[in-house]
Amino acid sequence: MSDFPWQSVLAVVGLLVPIFAFLWEFVLVGRKRLGYRVQMDTTARLEATSQHAGTWRQLEQESGKPLVEPSFVLLRIENTGSTNIDHDDYVANKKHDAGVTIRFHGRRVAGMVVTDLSDQFLRDNFSDGSGLGYENKTEPRGAVGTIKLPRTQLNRGQHFKVLVVLERAGGDEGTKFREPEVVAGIKGGVGRGGISETKSRTGIPRWITVLIYALVAVCLAEPFVYSLVVPKPAPLDCASGTVRITGSTAFTPVLAEATASYTRTCPGAVFTLDTHGSAQGLDALNQAENAGVLAFSDGVKGNRQPELLPRPIAFLLFTLVINRDAGVQDLTLAQVKAVFSGQVTNWRQVGGNDRPVRLIDRESDSGTRTTFEQRVLGTVEPGENSNDCVEPKTATADVIRCRRSDTDDLLNTVAATSGAIGYSELGAATGRADLVPVRIDGQAATLEAADHGAYPFWQTEYAYTYGDVGAATLPASFLRYLTDQVGADIIRSHGDRPCAELENPVRCSPS
Repeated sequence: MSDFPWQSVLAVVGLLVPIFAFLWEFVLVGRKRLGYRVQMDTTARLEATSQHAGTWRQLEQESGKPLVEPSFVLLRIENTGSTNIDHDDYVANKKHDAGVTIRFHGRRVAGMVVTDLSDQFLRDNFSDGSGLGYENKTEPRGAVGTIKLPRTQLNRGQHFKVLVVLERAGGDEGTKFREPEVVAGIKGGVGRGGISETKSRTGIPRWITVLIYALVAVCLAEPFVYSLVVPKPAPLDCASGTVRITGSTAFTPVLAEATASYTRTCPGAVFTLDTHGSAQGLDALNQAENAGVLAFSDGVKGNRQPELLPRPIAFLLFTLVINRDAGVQDLTLAQVKAVFSGQVTNWRQVGGNDRPVRLIDRESDSGTRTTFEQRVLGTVEPGENSNDCVEPKTATADVIRCRRSDTDDLLNTVAATSGAIGYSELGAATGRADLVPVRIDGQAATLEAADHGAYPFWQTEYAYTYGDVGAATLPASFLRYLTDQVGADIIRSHGDRPCAELENPVRCSPS
C-alpha cells in the first residue's frame, strides 16, 4: 500500500470535489430556482402626521377615505437558478393565471404596481388579462390582503419588482405586521420546488463561496486521510535490525529509556537488554565479533580486547549509600578508605551510632566497583567473607563483606541490612527514602563539585563496538541517537551529563 500514489489520488479528488460541487449547485440541483426578496416593508404613520408630510396626507382608498396607518412593501421576484423558467414551469392550476401569491396578514391592499423590470420585454407578462391583481378578504384569524402575480417567464438572472400600498386592517395601532407570505412553486425546482427567500447579491458570489468551502474541506481532510492509508515514514536516521545491549548495570536505566524512545520513533528496531556488569559485557562483545552487540562500560576497558573500539557517551556520577541506622551522612576521604579497608568496624568510631560496619560490594568485574577502587580507594578491595551480609563465613572476620551482582540488588541489601554501606550510580540511588547518600569531604555528588575536582567519585561511560560498524547499521544509528538532543535529554534526566556538554568532550572528563 505504501507504493500506491495516494498523494496523486487526493490531488485529483481535491480538483473533482469543487467541480462536482459547482455542477451539483448550479447544474443538477440548482437548475430551476425561483426566489424573492422583501426589500422594503415600512409604515408611514409618523410621516403622515408631520408638518413636512405633504402628499402623504392625501393617501386614501378608492372611496376617498384616508388610509389607516398606511404601509409600503417592495418585493423582488427573481430567477436565481441556472436555467430559464417558462409559463408551464409554475405549479398552478391552468384555469388560473396566478403563478405567485403574496399574502399580507392584518393588512388590506390599497394598490400595487409592477416596477423595475430587468428587461423591458417582461412587460408583456403583466398586460391586461395576465392575472395580475389583488383582493382583500376576512378570514377567521383576521383580514388578509392578497396580490397575485402571473406565471411570468423569467430567463436566467431576470427579475421584476412589485410595490404594494397597504393599510392596517385590525390589530392595535403601532404593532408590528407579520412578514409577507410568498407562495409559489416550480416544477423540477430546488428541493420541493417552492419559492425561496434570497439574500442580497453584494459581496462574494455564492458559487465562489461554495467552491471555497469545498476546497477548504478537501485540504482539511487530506492530511487525515493520508495519515490513515499511508504509514508515517521513519526519520532519515532510523535503522532497522536487532541489537543486544550488554554491559554496565549502572547505565541500564538510561539505556532502557533510550531504547524504548528509539523504537517508538523507528519501529523497525529491536533491542534486547542483557546487562550484568561492564567486564562481562565487554567479554560478550568480544566473543560475538559482530555488529549485533553493543557493550557499555563504566570506564575504559584497559589493555584487553584490542578489537573493541570505545566511544565516550556520558559523564556519570556515583555515590556512597548507607543504612539509616548507622547515623552517618558525611565522611572524609580518609575515613572512607579506613571503612573499606576494615580499620573501622563500628560506626561510633567515626561519630555514628553503635552499629557494626557491613560492607556491600559489587562483583569484582563490575565497572562501578572498579571506578570506586580507582577514584576513591586507590586500591583493590579484599574478597567477600559473607553470603548473607549479616554473618561471616569464618569467626576471624573483623568486618562483614559481601557482594551483589547488580545495582538494584546492592541498594536493596544496604537498605535492609543494619549498619550496611555500599555504592551505586547516582541516578539509581536518587529518591530512595530508605537510604542515606554519603557526602565525601562535605561534598555531595553534584556535577559542579566533580567539575572542580572537589568530588572524586565519577566515571566516563563508554560504548564499545567490535571494530568499526557501518554508518547505516542500527548500532551506529543508536549511538548517534544517544548523543543527539533526545538522547542527551534522557541522559540528563538520570543525573548524568552528555559528553558534549563538558569542556573536554573528547575525553569526557572534568576540566
